[in-house]
Amino acid sequence: MSAATARRGPLLEISSRTVVYGAVGAALYAVLGLFSFLIPGTQYVAVRPAFALVPFFGKRFGVIAGFFVGFVGNIVIDLIQGGGLTYWNWSVANGLVGAVAGLIFAYLPPIANEVLRLVVTALGAVAATAIGLLFVITDIPLQGIDFNTFLTLNYGPALLADAAAVVVLTPALDAIWEPLSKRAGR
Repeated sequence: MSAATARRGPLLEISSRTVVYGAVGAALYAVLGLFSFLIPGTQYVAVRPAFALVPFFGKRFGVIAGFFVGFVGNIVIDLIQGGGLTYWNWSVANGLVGAVAGLIFAYLPPIANEVLRLVVTALGAVAATAIGLLFVITDIPLQGIDFNTFLTLNYGPALLADAAAVVVLTPALDAIWEPLSKRAGR
């Protein structure tokens, strides 16, 4: 059974391993997430290739680590960029992407074929992104926008930008990690 699809312990277990991987992932996401750019014509939606780390950590290290990477990493990026906690709901949404990825991949059966595993990783990461980012619907009451504005200027562009990152980079990260995890016996 590959480490990529091996069922971990309890889904919501908090262990030293979870904390360490979550902290490392959040730090990586925070630093690499600074290399992003705003999509013109949107409400501060940025393309962040580093976002692919969020579903990757959810897949590889579980629900809690995935949530921590997305939530804390996004908060740190916003603080460094001067946004403060203004967009806290986007940090929660990023965390939910990691948590949903952890849930999706915890219940998938082992996949021996590498190409199929990478395709499933891409699809699972995109699904986790679409589901987790739905939390930003809270922009409607928080920012006083209508549903159309939410869909066309907030959720839609963020989903497209993040999906483009995760569909390519999450499977790439997983392809790099798989032989390392086998070598480590995990």
